[in-house]
Amino acid sequence: MKIKCDVCKTEYTLPDVSSGQVRCAVCSNVWTPPRTNRRSGLMVFIASLCALLAATIFAVAVIITSRRNDPNKRPLVAAITDVTMVGDTETPQISVKGTVTNRSDDIYGLPDLIIVLYDASGAPIARQKFMPSATLLDAGQSVEFSHVISNVVPGVKRVAVELLETESKGAK
Repeated sequence: MKIKCDVCKTEYTLPDVSSGQVRCAVCSNVWTPPRTNRRSGLMVFIASLCALLAATIFAVAVIITSRRNDPNKRPLVAAITDVTMVGDTETPQISVKGTVTNRSDDIYGLPDLIIVLYDASGAPIARQKFMPSATLLDAGQSVEFSHVISNVVPGVKRVAVELLETESKGAK
């Protein structure tokens, strides 16, 4: 441990285990050098390792989440093929037809589907959940769905379909 006299600025090297007062050989000044804690360096190292580990885990979690939320990486894709108005003007209904396709190499369980009705500004005005006709979808296959929405709210300008679960798990 290096210390310096407070008066004449003479430098000394002491062993780390020394404690108590020190007398300067040049000016005879007596002072108590500050104690150093050897653990502080070790603690900084351990804290740095913990921070590095936490940053690594966070980065991996972000990468996995972004891949899972990427629409191009999802195994199941729902698409609308036809939307028609059914019924009279007093009780309008909307018939929605489409397909769900399994783009993966695994068998997947089909989640419930949600038909979302949007107004002219793009805000959702109604949602209706329904079950598809199949429960499992083999690798690379598609299944058609058809659903009629009753009690349609006026002002519908766009219709979309969503999978209820954002994370589908393969059934093996």
